[in-house]
Amino acid sequence: MSVTTITASTNSSIGGSANASRRHLRLKRSHLIFGTEKRFFLHQCVQNVPFMSPSDISRQRHTRVEAGWLFKGGGNQGSDASSERSDSANEDILIFFYQLDLATRVQYALNLEEYDIAKQLRNKLNEVETEVIKQQETKRGSSSKSEAQDKGISILRLRADLQNAIENENYSLAAEIRDQISKVEADSLAASIKAQAFQKAQFEFRLGQKVRHKKFGYRAVVCGMDPVCCETSSWMESAHVDQLTRGPDQPYYQVLVDVHEDPNLLVAYVPEENLLAPEEPDKARFDHPYTSFLFYGVDSAGDFIPVKQLREKYNRPRHEVPYDPQDERSGGDA
Repeated sequence: MSVTTITASTNSSIGGSANASRRHLRLKRSHLIFGTEKRFFLHQCVQNVPFMSPSDISRQRHTRVEAGWLFKGGGNQGSDASSERSDSANEDILIFFYQLDLATRVQYALNLEEYDIAKQLRNKLNEVETEVIKQQETKRGSSSKSEAQDKGISILRLRADLQNAIENENYSLAAEIRDQISKVEADSLAASIKAQAFQKAQFEFRLGQKVRHKKFGYRAVVCGMDPVCCETSSWMESAHVDQLTRGPDQPYYQVLVDVHEDPNLLVAYVPEENLLAPEEPDKARFDHPYTSFLFYGVDSAGDFIPVKQLREKYNRPRHEVPYDPQDERSGGDA
């Protein structure tokens, strides 16, 4: 199995699986390194972690990862299912992995009391986290609330200008200002609605839950969620969002697609109305290259258990599987 990065920067630490595998191998073997070799290894860690500036993160939007698997199995969803492929969702997941990787390196350096190296890694991590927070605020409505407030102030100023224009009998200018006020009011209303949608979001599915696509039939696992569609207008057009019953103003989910069913889709961005939860626990095998760092494993119901950092990212509670005495009597895991 391999993961090949297409149109990715050659110095990316999160693109190809070969570099990632070698890096994790070094981390696992690092417990056997002592003395001068230990210091050399840590310096190599700093040198091998590329610095992702805010501009690097923005350019990562053009990264697309595809799975090249040894098997050819899977469904025939083809180009229809690919309409929900999301490069921005894939980017979001890869940057999350980059943050986890940097945090692991920081902790390892601290454990070995290499504080200078830990500081360098921490500085890299802080800058990435700062940029990610800005992007999340823009995406999830925190900036929309500020935008609505700013537009409210602009409306007050425009109304003062309108009053002056009327008093000076400059009616052509007054007409232009009225048009500006109408536009700003519409933008302010849209920003307020978006901010409220994110604050009052209700999700039918949870992180790690196995689902099935109503239309295309593939199995998937939820790894992210937004209260409304946060994709671009061009993406929404190609995905035919306007034909959905609930349109773009419904929860959307980042889902990992089982590679046995569609090895080229990998990550999809799916509206809530197109997903179904299985009627019975889905304990069948599920393969995807991202599950190893997004989830701890699976619970007794067959769903994946999200890592703590993923739950914190989306501010979601820990899901507890209800205790079933039948599991214990049948020898299953509770």
